[in-house]
This record gives sequence, C-alpha cells and structure tokens, in this order.
Amino acid sequence: MSRYGVALVALSLLLTGCGTINTVFSSDEQTAQGLASAQTRCEALPRVYSGVFYNLCILHGPPQVAEQVPGAPAGIPLRLIDFIPSGVFDTLLLPYTISVQATEGSLEL
Repeated sequence: MSRYGVALVALSLLLTGCGTINTVFSSDEQTAQGLASAQTRCEALPRVYSGVFYNLCILHGPPQVAEQVPGAPAGIPLRLIDFIPSGVFDTLLLPYTISVQATEGSLEL
C-alpha cells in the first residue's frame, strides 16, 4: 500500500472516531449510547465544542484498550490525538452548535 493509501486509511479511521463527528452528525441517542458503552461518568454534554467534551468524557471513563496509540508509550489513548481535529471542526461549526445549544440545551446523558 502506498503512503497515500496509508494516510487515507488513517484519516478515515481518525474521522470515524472524531468526537465532533460522533456528536454533531450523529443522533442524540447514538451519542448517549456511545458514551454509555464507554462507561463514562458524564451526565451532560454541551453542544458547543461537543467533540472536545466528548473526548474528555471518554477519557474520564475506564481506559479503552482498543484505543491505544500503536508504537506510543503505554497509556496514551487515541482520544488525545483527536483533540486537535475535534477542536478545529468544533470551531468551524460554532454558528450551528451555538444555535442548537440555545434551542435544545445540552445533551442529557
């Protein structure tokens, strides 16, 4: 597989695990179910910067063995890498998420 193929696969895997994709483009039920299955202790998720807060909730739960960064020192979860793209996407989506936060409020888990 070429370098571009590897990069494309890595990007697609990162986006499927992206907190913003899991919160903004998924239903509230799917988001709540994902956080419940990760056994987080979060009770609500704000809509503004929801991807970043989603990652924080995941990190607040028990360690996810499948989400370790390959080749990195033990204990570095993949969610730490996702903070940058989630922060960028959350910033780009601020006009939308602010309006949803104002009309629907935080996502209650």
